[in-house]
Amino acid sequence: MPEPRFLVVRLGSLGDIVHTFPAVAGLRESFPNAEIVWLTHPRWKELVESSALATEIWETETRSYESLREIIGRIRKRHFTIAIDYQGLWKSAALPFFGAVSRRVGFSSQTIREFGVPILYTDRVRVTKAHIADQNGELSLCAGARNGVAPVTLAVPSIQEVFVLQLLRGFAIERYVVLSPSGGWRSKCWPPDRYGALCGKIRDTLGIRCVLNHGPGEEDLVSAIKVASGEADPIAYNGSLGQLMALLRNAACIVGGDTGPLHLAVALGTPAVGIFGPTDPARNGPYRMGGRPCGDSPSDIVLRSPHALTTYKRSDQPAPSILEIDVDTVLDAVRRQVEIRR
Repeated sequence: MPEPRFLVVRLGSLGDIVHTFPAVAGLRESFPNAEIVWLTHPRWKELVESSALATEIWETETRSYESLREIIGRIRKRHFTIAIDYQGLWKSAALPFFGAVSRRVGFSSQTIREFGVPILYTDRVRVTKAHIADQNGELSLCAGARNGVAPVTLAVPSIQEVFVLQLLRGFAIERYVVLSPSGGWRSKCWPPDRYGALCGKIRDTLGIRCVLNHGPGEEDLVSAIKVASGEADPIAYNGSLGQLMALLRNAACIVGGDTGPLHLAVALGTPAVGIFGPTDPARNGPYRMGGRPCGDSPSDIVLRSPHALTTYKRSDQPAPSILEIDVDTVLDAVRRQVEIRR
């Protein structure tokens, strides 16, 4: 019997793709010779490549009519056995539907936030697991995998590691802690003044400088942290995805909220301190690529107030529960994590 031909749909974003890797690894483990084509946004091609799980990576820009027409035509020509939509949005579910893939696996209406999407699937999975990575694994099980999730090792190009380490040595930095202060929604972000105070205390008590990872348009956030850090002199960093992977893999620790860089760092084996507010770490927390969820790994520390209310409603102010996490509590967690990598 021939190996199935899989179309995997996970267009973005950074953390979501990281949490899809274990599920696709479950497919690869069960079907080592199968064709697995991963459909993603061009921005994330390098990330998908780092997992070595897909035989091919197809890129599409869903805001472009020409790109959508081209990719649907390619899907039709390949005659896939099965498509798995790990994203669960109209834009992701529509691609295998219009691409005439006969069997289409996705989440049931109990999981999907966009109303009506499951009508485009032939197999609708009602998940039972808590963590999103394990929920993705339940889709893989429906598609025939023996295990829903499997270990993954992400490759970081050596040229990127050399570049990043030489860059840091130019600032006389050998050992460092990465801070990832942004996170899309302000309500799930620890305030910049506290990140600044943390920088100062890490420098004073641990003798380690911090690197502030940030994206385009976040210069004001970086400036606020630098001002609050006093003389700690954190380094602002905004490099390519490959360089970010090198930066994270060689860090003593990462501190951040429910963000893509935090999840990527965990996937690369870096000890993490997660600061959580309205989003539930049982669903979105650190997930080790060996298939171990948050709490199973001694190298993951998740800080969350017992008064936190789980909500995925976006707000432009920090959630009250995240403000209950003070700087000294985070510093103590960082101290414990730094000792892991001595």
